[in-house]
Amino acid sequence: MKKTVLIETSARHLHVSREHLDILFGEGYELTPKKDLSQPGQYACEERVQVIGEKGSFPGVSILGPVRPETQVELSATDARSIGVKAPVRESSDIEGSGGCKLVGPKGEVTIDKGVIVAKRHIHMTPEDAEKYSLEDKQVVEVTLNTDGRTLTFGDVVVRVSPSYALAMHIDTDEANAALAVPNMLGEIK
Repeated sequence: MKKTVLIETSARHLHVSREHLDILFGEGYELTPKKDLSQPGQYACEERVQVIGEKGSFPGVSILGPVRPETQVELSATDARSIGVKAPVRESSDIEGSGGCKLVGPKGEVTIDKGVIVAKRHIHMTPEDAEKYSLEDKQVVEVTLNTDGRTLTFGDVVVRVSPSYALAMHIDTDEANAALAVPNMLGEIK
């Protein structure tokens, strides 16, 4: 049986804490959902902020909701280099020792000393998906994307299992461009 997974490209974005949302947008501000994402309960927001590094900035970076315990900025390696920020490859929420940056919103700004990462490529799946594919949470696999002239096998792909997930693999824009990935593309888990 082939173990296929939908490939989704995750562009630069950030997750914001309640404390930082209040500073950036005003006390008690609530995020405005714009579009539901593939992962249940996750959504892109209308709100955008400026992300500033030592060498440059991105003026309108999307916030993904809902709010989180800690602010986390997810960039591609190219993005991080272009604005001069340290961004180690990490799983989501693993931000100790990661890079910092300045965030500017319409009501204020905040400088974070950690929280900028390049997201480790990963597959979200339910326990039922994991059982069907004979995989476990935190297992590391390879996934092949067959594209015209750019077939690519990604290694170091972390399997993340939770009943609150939907089956999809997330890669960043650098990875998607390297494989010439297109919307609704399927990859094969090896």
